[in-house]
Formats: sequence, C-alpha cells, structure tokens
Amino acid sequence: MSVSDMFLWPGTKVCERLGVDPTADAGLIRWMINTLVYSVVALIFVWIIAV
Repeated sequence: MSVSDMFLWPGTKVCERLGVDPTADAGLIRWMINTLVYSVVALIFVWIIAV
C-alpha cells in the first residue's frame, strides 16, 4: 500500500460501500469524504494543542 492509498483510504471505503467506483467520476465523492475526515482530524489536533 502506497502513501497516497493510505491518505485516500477513508473516501475509497465509503465509495466502495456506496457501490461507486472511486477512480471514475466518483473521485469527487472520495475527495469530499477525505476532506471532511481530515478536516475533523486537523480540528481535533488543533483543539488539543490549544487547550
């Protein structure tokens, strides 16, 4: 598994669960899910550092 596969894993799994090919036009769905996941992770990290 490459580094890019690890970063794209959450969105890929959601697309597979929805029955959509994550490498086709559904790449935008994968991108959106990854953005949401990593935004939440980053906000939690910043919150922990700030407190």
